[in-house]
Amino acid sequence: MFRLESSGAGFSLYLEDVLIIEHSSTDPAVCLGIGREKIEMYRGNFTIEDSVEAAIPLELRRICEGEIILSHPRLRGEYRLELREEDGLLLIRGRCEDERYNRLYLRLRAFPGEHVMGGGEQFSALDMRGRRFPIWTREQGVGRNKLTEITRLADQLDGGGGDYHTTFFPQPSFVSSRMYFALLENYCYSCLDFSREDCHLLELWSAELRLALGRGENYRELLGKLSGRLGRQPELPDWAMRGIWLGVQGGAERAMEVYNSCVAGGMDVSAVWIQDWEGKRITSFGKRLQWDWRWNRELYPGLDKLIARMPGTSWLAYINPYLVQGGELFAEAARQGYFVKNPEGTDYLFDFGEFDCGVVDLSMPRAFAWYKDVIKQNIIALGFKGWMADFGEYLPADAVCFGGGGMELHNRWPELWARCNREAVEESGLLGEAVFFMRAGAAGTQAQATLVWAGDQCVDWSEDDGLPSVITAALSLGMSGFGLHCSDAGGYTSLFHLKRDEELLLRWLEFACFTPVMRTHEGNRPDRCVQIYSSPEIIGAAARLSRIHTALLPYMKACVRENSLHGVPVMRPLFLDNPKDERAYDKNLYSYLLGEDVLVAPVVRPGETQRSLWLPQGTWVHLWTGKSYRGGELTVEAPMAFPPVFFRADSSYSRLFYSIGNM
Repeated sequence: MFRLESSGAGFSLYLEDVLIIEHSSTDPAVCLGIGREKIEMYRGNFTIEDSVEAAIPLELRRICEGEIILSHPRLRGEYRLELREEDGLLLIRGRCEDERYNRLYLRLRAFPGEHVMGGGEQFSALDMRGRRFPIWTREQGVGRNKLTEITRLADQLDGGGGDYHTTFFPQPSFVSSRMYFALLENYCYSCLDFSREDCHLLELWSAELRLALGRGENYRELLGKLSGRLGRQPELPDWAMRGIWLGVQGGAERAMEVYNSCVAGGMDVSAVWIQDWEGKRITSFGKRLQWDWRWNRELYPGLDKLIARMPGTSWLAYINPYLVQGGELFAEAARQGYFVKNPEGTDYLFDFGEFDCGVVDLSMPRAFAWYKDVIKQNIIALGFKGWMADFGEYLPADAVCFGGGGMELHNRWPELWARCNREAVEESGLLGEAVFFMRAGAAGTQAQATLVWAGDQCVDWSEDDGLPSVITAALSLGMSGFGLHCSDAGGYTSLFHLKRDEELLLRWLEFACFTPVMRTHEGNRPDRCVQIYSSPEIIGAAARLSRIHTALLPYMKACVRENSLHGVPVMRPLFLDNPKDERAYDKNLYSYLLGEDVLVAPVVRPGETQRSLWLPQGTWVHLWTGKSYRGGELTVEAPMAFPPVFFRADSSYSRLFYSIGNM
């Protein structure tokens, strides 16, 4: 499946008919360097600097039996690239005999007009050409755009403003419109640099290379191979795709009061999510939780009995891999030596915003097993059918862990955290029934996590950190092998002047209705934000959307099954089946395909009651009016609670869609 051609002092590597690497003495594709990094962390936000003391371009020495031998006068020994085929992929393994070198720069051939997508969950760019994307899991940041006031204010507050590339779920992979994918299987710090016209530069803070390349005739085949390498998500249970997951906190009495008012208003509530089941704490950031993962019987008296007597409604909890200082679980973990250590050899404590926590060492088998039992005994045994498995990004570079140092384990940490939750579910016999949803991720999370949510967006309309950014995030993650995505309807972060209003909440609910899971969150400052239960009018609008989401269940199940079997994401970019139509790559469309037959164009700007959009070729039926349209550009009315949604006229689910359009 690959072809290697030598030409004197150079070589060319083809993946089938696609040129991947072109190396010559005047334009070397492989370089080595010696670097010294400086990495500082504050509350999950990282400042990363690198000083490269030496960089050398490698010269071709010889090619023999699937191996490329490179050298340089200053290199002690050789650099070897081994090429081999495995499971329909080309695997390239590089190793350096000179241990002084700890930076590798590999150029892959690029061409004008080429599109590249993926990079994990990227919020600001679906097509990544023209930018650099560091691969280092971290807080996504507030605002995520250095030109906006909200980001400037967050940076002034605690350095938490973020940037276009900061994300909870980065992944060193991309899919090219030239119909191949590249996946770095290194977990070290790396960077995908697409800023050059003639090459894609892969930068690794290691001299070892582990690269997988796959070729396909179309995007579906590529995603099938990529997800086959990374792993795929299991199918969601029916309850997860039905109605609304109602996010509420404040104790059992209040939770039932809100639940009853929503149900009385006609809302289909499939789950009640109580993130403060273990207690709460108030900080300057807003309402936070008591990170000692034990049932708070004062706040939720009789919770076990309440869950048991509501078998038709699933109850969901919250947990993360950190333990608050002063809690009972913290004391037990400290006694057993289960925490990550600092360079001095004592327990590494982190400031999570006016309270300190220890990080459970998930690389230590005994600590991993103990924390897995915490999930099984304190959450699953109580009757919860799911939970938010939050965080996973806060391992510092200088941490000392059972399985290695922070630099080598940092990007693996989210996958270890996902595996801990997954094994707890499997060992309890609940895979396919219970759902845990995560924000942090890494290559390999695909095989472990059951669902991803977009994290802590601002309660606004911003393209980098508001409602529009979630559409980009879902599509980029789908092009990275993870096809099940949801978000906090209405956003989460209320800081400075930001507060959620009714229009934003309802438009976000419209979008969430046409995603695998429809879930709400009260936010970090609930009292200043409009909630799903704030008025009879909001309850009524949300109730209708919840019933539409339930009515979509037969179709949604088929989409989720295709993702599980073949790795084709539920939410798909318009270019997935239209790879040669340049209009389909336009990020500003903010539209997507829900499965094969439904196109969704959410309203993503305030005050809009019309929406301009683009339809791929074919005949499409407007869901609410039944009017047919041919592919191309058009503008449609978009009154509140009637977002622009279309279905293919020849869909086998057309009868279902016509019935939904009359709801």
